[in-house]
Amino acid sequence: MTSTETSKSNPMTSAEELRKRALELQLKEMERDEKIKTREAKKHAEFVDDFFRKHIDETERAVIKRLVMKAATDGKYEALIYSFPSSFCSDSGRAINNNLPGWQQTLQGKAKELHELFEEIAKPQGYGLKAAIINFPDGMPGDVGLFLTWEPPIE
Repeated sequence: MTSTETSKSNPMTSAEELRKRALELQLKEMERDEKIKTREAKKHAEFVDDFFRKHIDETERAVIKRLVMKAATDGKYEALIYSFPSSFCSDSGRAINNNLPGWQQTLQGKAKELHELFEEIAKPQGYGLKAAIINFPDGMPGDVGLFLTWEPPIE
């Protein structure tokens, strides 16, 4: 078999075909990315709806109780019981980030309801509630964490 016969039986893929394949792969990747964005947007919309329109139910109370019991079992004196975007606060988390008095008044939705439940149920039993910005994407306040505490009193 000569080199001419080899090249005829196994021709090289054309540059046009390679560009076409690359374009097809890019289109598939764009479609996949779009599906992911759509799914994430739907998930976010459901979270926003749940946060602002629904109430804390027994399932969520049970999760909070498990988080507290796990932290206590681990010898800790606090548990992160809820987190949400700082943009859900009426001041976008400014009061919480700066530890200002009255940060509780900036809470909305389920966070506000959780604070009310804390005042009604947990505070009379000696618990505390702390709020903190727990992450800073791109240097900006991200999520707020609400922590239930049971630290021993300082004497």
